[in-house]
Amino acid sequence: MISFFRRFIGSKFGAVFALLFLGLVAFAFAAGDINRKGGFSLPGTGGAAASVGGSSLSESELQSRVQRVFEQQRRENPGMQIGTFLQMGAVSQIYNQLVAGLAITEFSQDQGMYLSKRMIDAQIAAIPAFHDASGKFSPDLFRQLLSSQGINEQLLRTDIARDLTGKQLILPAGLGVALPDSLVLPYASLILEAREGRVAAIPATAFKPTGVPSDAQLKDFYTRNAERFIVPEQRKLRYAIVDADRFAGASVPSDAEVARFYATNKAAYAARETRSIEQLILPNESAARAVVGGGTSLAAAAQKAGLSVNSIAAKSQTDLAAETSVDAARIAFASPQGQITGPVRTAFGWAVLRVTAIQKTPERTLDQVRGEIVEALRVQKQGQLLSDFSAKIEDQVADGATFDEVAKDNGLQVATAPALLSNGQNVADRNYKVGDDVAPLLKPGFSMDADDDPQMVQIIAQKRYALLDVTDIIPAAAPPLDAVRPAITQMYQLRESAARARTLADSIGAQVAKGTPLEKAVADAAARAGISLPPVQKGGGRRADLMRGDQRPPAHIATLFAMAVGTAKVVPISNDQGYFIVQLDRIQQGDAATVPGLVDRIRSDIANVVAGEYAQQFERGIERDLNVKRNPQAVARVTQELRRANGGVAP
Repeated sequence: MISFFRRFIGSKFGAVFALLFLGLVAFAFAAGDINRKGGFSLPGTGGAAASVGGSSLSESELQSRVQRVFEQQRRENPGMQIGTFLQMGAVSQIYNQLVAGLAITEFSQDQGMYLSKRMIDAQIAAIPAFHDASGKFSPDLFRQLLSSQGINEQLLRTDIARDLTGKQLILPAGLGVALPDSLVLPYASLILEAREGRVAAIPATAFKPTGVPSDAQLKDFYTRNAERFIVPEQRKLRYAIVDADRFAGASVPSDAEVARFYATNKAAYAARETRSIEQLILPNESAARAVVGGGTSLAAAAQKAGLSVNSIAAKSQTDLAAETSVDAARIAFASPQGQITGPVRTAFGWAVLRVTAIQKTPERTLDQVRGEIVEALRVQKQGQLLSDFSAKIEDQVADGATFDEVAKDNGLQVATAPALLSNGQNVADRNYKVGDDVAPLLKPGFSMDADDDPQMVQIIAQKRYALLDVTDIIPAAAPPLDAVRPAITQMYQLRESAARARTLADSIGAQVAKGTPLEKAVADAAARAGISLPPVQKGGGRRADLMRGDQRPPAHIATLFAMAVGTAKVVPISNDQGYFIVQLDRIQQGDAATVPGLVDRIRSDIANVVAGEYAQQFERGIERDLNVKRNPQAVARVTQELRRANGGVAP
C-alpha cells in the first residue's frame, strides 16, 4: 500500500492528474470537453522545449496543452487559480508526459513498430463526442468538431498513435510483478503502527495587530497576494425559451387521425390472454411422466430430485413459445389453471408445466382508448412541431441571422442572466439561485466564444429548448483593492501576527531541542511574550485508523509519522492562522504477520505501484538511449507566460 503512505504524506498531484493523460487531444474529446476554438497549437511553432531524433515539442504547444488542462480544472473547480495550479507541478507533469510521448514514438519507429490506420480509426470511432444522436460515429460530426476547434486531424491521430504505442510498449514492462513476503511485510506492518505525541498551538490571534497598515503596505501586500482573490471567469448569458406549449393548439389530432392510428395499431387493442406458469425440467421422459401422474406438487417433486422450479409470469402464447418451446406454449395455453401437464420435450430436457394464473384482457374499442390515443398523438405532433421550429431557427442562424433578429422574427421573449461563474454562482449576489432554465445553459454557455453564433440548447428533451447567446465574458481577475480593502487589511494583520507566531514557535522548538519539556518551553515563551497560549494537547493514533476511507489527518498529526522519537517540528496552520509545535513521544510498532490476510491484501497494492515504477524506469531508459534533449529554460518561460496570461503574479 505504497499509495496509502504517499497519501498520508500528502501528494500535491494525485487528485488533479490521476485520471488524465494530459497530453492527449483525444482524451479531451473522449470526455466531451470541447470548449474553445484553436485550443491547441500545431507542433513546430515557437522554440523547442524538447527534441528527439527528427521530432520536437515546441514551447507554444506545451503552453497550449497546459492551458487546456488548466481551463478544464477551473471549470470543475471554479476556485482554481493559476498560481495554485502551477505550484502543484502542472507544467512539469504535462511536459514529462509530452516528452515521453515523443520518445516512445521515436523508439517504436526505431524498433519497426507501426500502427495501422484501422487501429487509429477504431479509437476515433469510439470517442463519444463524435457520435450522432443514434450513438454511431458520424464522419460529418467528426470533421465539423475538428474544424470548429481549429484542431488538425493529423495532430489528433498523432496523439492517439502515441497513446496506443505507449500502451503496447510501456505497460508490459510492469506485468508479472511478484513480491516476496519479506518485502511486503514491513510495509504492511507500517499500517498497524501507532504514534503518540504532544501538540502545542501558537495561534496568530494571540498577537494583537501592531497598527493599521498604510495604503502603500496594503497595495504591496495585495499585489503579492492577488491570486488569492482572483474571481474566476464570469459570463452574461441571454436566452429565448422555445417551449412545446407554444404548439398546444396546433398539436390537437383530428378524429380522422385518431381513427387511422387505431386501425394501424389495432393488434395492440385486440383481446389477449396471458398465462403464468411453473416449469420443472427433468433429464428424461420417464421421470417427467412420474411427476405428472404422481399427485405431488412441482415444488415437492423438484425438491426430491434436487432440482428447482422455474416461474414464468404473464406471457402471451407467442412470447412463451420464444422462451420455452412451441409445444410447451401450446400445452400451457390448452390446460386449465392448476393442473400439472406434460411432459413436453424442450432444448434443456423434458418439461412438466403447471398454469398458475390466467389473465384475459378483452378487446378495447376506439371509444374506450380514444383518450390515450389523442394524448399520444398530441405529444407526438407537439414534439415534431417543436423540432421543426427549432430546425428553422438553426437554419436562420446558419444563414447569418443574429440572436436579436431570430428572436424578433419568431416572437421569442428574451431573458438575460446576470454575470455568473461556471457553477452558477453570482459574485455580486450570494443569495442568487440559478433557475431551472439557466442551469442547463451554463455548460454550453461557458463552452462558447464571445463571437460564436447563437445555439439551440436542450433544457427538457422534446419539451423545452433555449436559443442561447453569450453577451459578455468577464476574464478572471482580482477585484480592485478598494472593493476588498477590509478583507485585505485583516489578512495583512493576520500575516504580521503569523510571522510573530512563527518566531515564537521557532524559539520554543529550539528550547525543546535542547531538552526542555514542551509544556515548560511553551509556558516560558508565553510569559516572555506576555500572551496567553492554549495548553499542550496529546495527539496521535494508528495509521490505518487515521487514513480510513478518503479521510486525511490534520497536518500536525500526519507530521508525527515523519519524525524520530523525542524530536520536535514546527508546522504551519493553514491560512496564516499560526503554527503548531509537534513532538513525538512514542512509536508502537505493528506486526502484519499477526493479522490474517493483511500481507496478501497489501501485496497487490504494492505490486501495482512497483509495476508503475518499472514502466517509468523503462520509459526513462528509452529517453537516455535516444539522447532526448530537454530545455528547462523553455519550461520556465512557458510557466511564466501561463502565469501572466491567466492574471497571475510573479512568485
